[in-house]
Amino acid sequence: METQEHPTAAPAGQQRLGAQERLVRSTQELLWERGYVGTSPKAILERAGVGQGSMYHHFSGKSDLALAAIRRTVEDMKAAAEECLAAPGAAYDRVAAYLLRERRVLRGCPIGRMTQDRDVVRSAELRAPLDEMFGWLQERIAEVLTEGVRRGELAAGLDPEAVAATVAAVVQGGYVLARAADDTAPFDAAVRGVLALLAAQATGSAPGPAPAAPGPTQATDGR
Repeated sequence: METQEHPTAAPAGQQRLGAQERLVRSTQELLWERGYVGTSPKAILERAGVGQGSMYHHFSGKSDLALAAIRRTVEDMKAAAEECLAAPGAAYDRVAAYLLRERRVLRGCPIGRMTQDRDVVRSAELRAPLDEMFGWLQERIAEVLTEGVRRGELAAGLDPEAVAATVAAVVQGGYVLARAADDTAPFDAAVRGVLALLAAQATGSAPGPAPAAPGPTQATDGR
């Protein structure tokens, strides 16, 4: 008996993309929304608007496609962070820009959420991009802070690696607290707190007043 595929039409924004790209983007979205365990091949095909044959033409299965999607998300997050951290200005201002950039706080971190999936954590292959992202972020923030110490903007006794780890932990913890409260306020408060601690390490060339933490509208837009 012949089986015919009847894929659902892809969202308007994806219709002009090739099948492989639509599969990757759809998987990115679904992993963020549902996690790895909750994302089925059927859901991916329906979101992408392609047939099963297209999926297995480009990927060996769900795990292979999820790995491509996670890697793409890591690339996107690195680019967004680098835009803030590589900008001109004092070290404090660049770290503040990273912390205060627009995010979909109540959806959580696209990468942080993957660490809550048992199947992802148990897979060395799927976990590798997560480790890469968190390692890169802490190293990059530490580089910015080290530059600030060298320029005399921040206290000589500041430990860039420890502070970078604190910044990363505050962001991830802020996501968890905000989602638990169904309110962006805990995330905003955590960001204000870590910025206040960092501002206290400023020297004679201290930064200006810390930018206001994003309000609910800002904090729920973007990653």
